[in-house]
Amino acid sequence: MKIIILGCGRVGTHLAQNMDAAGHDVTVIDRNRESFARLGSNYGGKMILGTGIDEDVLRKAGIEDADAFIAVTNGDNTNAMAAQIAQHVFYVPRVVARLYDPIRQETYRLLGLDTVCSTVMGAERIREMVGA
Repeated sequence: MKIIILGCGRVGTHLAQNMDAAGHDVTVIDRNRESFARLGSNYGGKMILGTGIDEDVLRKAGIEDADAFIAVTNGDNTNAMAAQIAQHVFYVPRVVARLYDPIRQETYRLLGLDTVCSTVMGAERIREMVGA
């Protein structure tokens, strides 16, 4: 599977390392060159310097042939916009955007975006752990 990950923070790095180790063709996009150091020496995928809302950067990453696009930067707006570009301009079959703000989650869902809200997921898991 050809996977493009926007954002090389903790989540993006973890995803990229795991998907690369599983044999997928992984490309990570980040606007900060130093972020790629997090990937470590075992990472065998590609790294593209740039912003994930720039169509030329996305093409350079191979989005036209991507099976999945995952936006996990630290900005909800960037993630949503990049996901919409991947979905509506490049017709990537699987697109997921991470969000922090639970209020935005429903709005983006109405726009047809699959989202993961770490705030909601974390709160639900903690509630389960304390048995409430």
